[in-house]
Amino acid sequence: MTRLFTEAAQALGPVTILVNNAGTTRDKLILQMSLADFQHIIDSNLRSTFLCTKAALRGMMKARWGRIVNVASISGLLGNAGQANYSSSKAAIIALTLSTAREMASRNITANAVAPGFVPTELTSTLTEAQRKFMIDSTPLGRFGTPDEIAAAISFLCQPEASFITGQILNVDGGMAMHI
Repeated sequence: MTRLFTEAAQALGPVTILVNNAGTTRDKLILQMSLADFQHIIDSNLRSTFLCTKAALRGMMKARWGRIVNVASISGLLGNAGQANYSSSKAAIIALTLSTAREMASRNITANAVAPGFVPTELTSTLTEAQRKFMIDSTPLGRFGTPDEIAAAISFLCQPEASFITGQILNVDGGMAMHI
């Protein structure tokens, strides 16, 4: 990981904007989930976010400026049946975001997370029609989000206009988790 950021810095200058967007699933009920399935998702989603954040912070600290946006999920806020591993990894990404924000604020480095609701992606392509209907019915706006809507939220958090925003979890979920 360090090599990736070293080579990027040599070619382009220090990395001052980092978007951690790791997300994979191995859905099973807890009683059927193996430790390997649990650990694979923790490594893919959480460990990669930690390692990239750590590697990027060196250049950001030198520049005394940086933006980190971690892609979490409303599943990390609400939990989701059959996704103990995924929900746990996304909840931990939220906690990592908050810790990073506290540690780096004095260096003009912000850390925030975007928690998408349901968006048509590879991860949601295997949902049954009944699951899709349930998710749409659970979303006050009555539809799935779009990748462009998630990207717009991430882009905003990287802009100068967002310089006073750190340690925040922005739910981009059509209102699904508005009670939190």
